[in-house]
Amino acid sequence: MRKGFGLLQVLIVIILVSTILIIAMKYASISAKQTGDIYAKQSAELFMNSAVEMSLLAISGYKRNSTNGCLSEINITSPDKRFIADINITDYYLLKDSNDSILCKLGSGYTVHDISTEDSQGMVILEVTVETNSTNPKNRGKKILLRRRTLQRP
Repeated sequence: MRKGFGLLQVLIVIILVSTILIIAMKYASISAKQTGDIYAKQSAELFMNSAVEMSLLAISGYKRNSTNGCLSEINITSPDKRFIADINITDYYLLKDSNDSILCKLGSGYTVHDISTEDSQGMVILEVTVETNSTNPKNRGKKILLRRRTLQRP
């Protein structure tokens, strides 16, 4: 008798090794896709934070008058055109009988609440929606939609 592998034993070993390799390749491809999805989501969240800050700057720099009132919505596109942010300003909290409060009450699309203390003067409620731009080739079918409602002081 010779010592060694028989044909049946060699086939079983090859099948086991190939099964292990197929499973490893499957998990490697899932991990790569998951990493790309996490990167895209985190990029959208960072853009959302930047969009909130940019909207606060837009509110601060907006010239209120008797015809314009106050801002009710802002649209921002990311510099790489990958994400679009739609920001709706639903509520203004302004000092009662201040010039801003009087001018904002002339506009529409939002509600103005009078505040009696100067410490809480100048707050806004923002409804922020960030979604992927479907025309950007970097998104490749990835659909991300993030929503946040936040109270901010401009």
